[in-house]
Order: sequence, then C-alpha cells, then structure tokens
Amino acid sequence: MRNFLLVRPDNVEAAVNAGAGPDTAYIAGGTDLMQLMKQEVERPARLVDLDGVLPDAIEIRPEGLRIGALARMADVAAHPEVQRNYRALSESLLSAASPQIRNMGTIGGNLLQRTRCSYFRDTGFACNKREPGSGCPAIGGDNRILAVLGVSEHCIATHPSDMPVALMAFDATVEVSGPDNANRTIPLAELYRVPGDSPKTETTLRPGEVIVAVVVPASSAAKRSAYVKVRDRESFAFALVSAAVGMEIADGTIRDARVAMGGVGTMPWRMPQVEAALRGQQARPEVFAAAASRASEGARAASGNGFKLRLMQRVAERALQSVAV
Repeated sequence: MRNFLLVRPDNVEAAVNAGAGPDTAYIAGGTDLMQLMKQEVERPARLVDLDGVLPDAIEIRPEGLRIGALARMADVAAHPEVQRNYRALSESLLSAASPQIRNMGTIGGNLLQRTRCSYFRDTGFACNKREPGSGCPAIGGDNRILAVLGVSEHCIATHPSDMPVALMAFDATVEVSGPDNANRTIPLAELYRVPGDSPKTETTLRPGEVIVAVVVPASSAAKRSAYVKVRDRESFAFALVSAAVGMEIADGTIRDARVAMGGVGTMPWRMPQVEAALRGQQARPEVFAAAASRASEGARAASGNGFKLRLMQRVAERALQSVAV
C-alpha cells in the first residue's frame, strides 16, 4: 500500500471541497477501501476522513426512515423500528459480511462498495473498470459469480452489496452534498450506472460529492417484506442471487408489490415485470410462480453463470411466498 495524506475536515463543506481535489478519496469505515488500497487497485494520494463530519442518526419520521451516511450497518439492522417497518432492509444488512465488518461498515460506504470480480481486484489482470480499454477477461474466463443483467461487451462485474437491493425495492433516495453548497437528492435507481462502454464510471456522483443520508419512504410493502439470499456458504459470502420483496395484501389481493434482485446485475436490479405480474392478483402460490418466472427476462448469461437464470426465478418465488403468510 502506498503512502497517503490523511485530511480530517471539521465539517461537510470542508470535506467536499477537499474531496473534489485530484487523486483523492473519501474514507469512513474503510472496510472496502483499505482492502483495495492494499491490493493496489486504489492508490489515492489523499484520503478525506468523514468520521464525525457526516450524520449517523437513524430517524423514524411519519414520511419514512432517514439514515445518516455514517450509521453503522449493525446499528441499522438492529434498530427496532427498522426491524418492524423495513424488515427486508434489516435482513439484508444482517446477511452481509461478518459481525465485525457490520460493526465498522457505514451505510454510505456500503452503497458505494466496489465489485468483487476477481479480475478487478487482481492487478495482474487487465480490467476495463480499472484501466479503460484494457479488456475484460471475465467475459471468457471465470465468471460464475458475475452479472447477467446490465452487462456489456466491456464489463460483466456484479454489484456485490445486499443493502442497496432492499433500498432499490422500496424507492429509496440519497441526499448528496457537493462543493459550493450544491446539495441534491438522487433516487437510488439513478445513483448507479450500468457499465456500457465506460465501466470505470459506476455512479452519477459528481467530483467531491458525498452521500449524507439515505431516505426510505414508509409503505405497507416495506413493512411486509423479506430478503432472501442464496450463496456458496452461510456467512461472509456474497450473493449468487438475492431478492428483496415486499407486498401489500388486502382481502387476499395483492395491492402493491416491490421486487429487486442482487447478485445478478451490474447494479441492484429492480424487477418491474415481476411486480406488474403480481399487482391486482390473488396472493396464491401459482401467481407467485408465474410472476417469478419473469425474473430472468432480459438476462444475458456468460459461459459460467447460466445457472443464475433459473436460480433467479426460484429465489424470487421463495421470497414472495415468505411474505405472503
């Protein structure tokens, strides 16, 4: 790991001004960035420490949930109101990483976690996400854990995080602060970018911008929700396929449905076709199976991850059944 200068600003304004400088990165919990720096994937000359600068409160408001960017993953997962009214969010956090990492990892950092593609994290290989134009060996190589949705001829790296999948399902937004007091709110669905022909650009954040908070609207679907994750081992493993689902059911009829999936896309992936197949239908097993069968529509498998197409359908169906009871 190369030497770097650590900058400790006193407030958000000072942080974003420092963060807008060249060869600079933000650090909070550091659970992902420090790995990348040790692997020489990230080599910033300056780190801007966000500890004590951004909010870490978990606030329950009439309109929904607001989580400060520095809130720890473990604290959000264990919050009684989150468990009661945003069950899938709590479950997604509890399924992530390990207790030690959840105690350190922040909500803002988890939103921006980098891919676990082995070619990206090993500088001995070419990678368009690291070095544009160098190639994507994953397309013809070891791609078992990689994406089948949102892929391009330049990149098939999977977005690895669990929590953003649940946030995507329930229309979360992120509050962002930038240089010169430029504040804005971004729907989570517009925060991420699919790789296209520029895999290195993963989000729509502008230079110096930092996530300040995440807001999740209150809804009956969020309250009646679940997160189902299938992985190679029971803990400390990234999803092969995961699903965050929520439904509002009245008199046996599905009034609202929310479905998003992880482990399958280059970003957390919303499933509008599955949702449309559920709304207005009776909450019955055959309805869930028919809707879940549409989960893999538009997917494009590589040589080693075709199994995900069928697994997506099975995981979606299982998740829907789990919230119908």
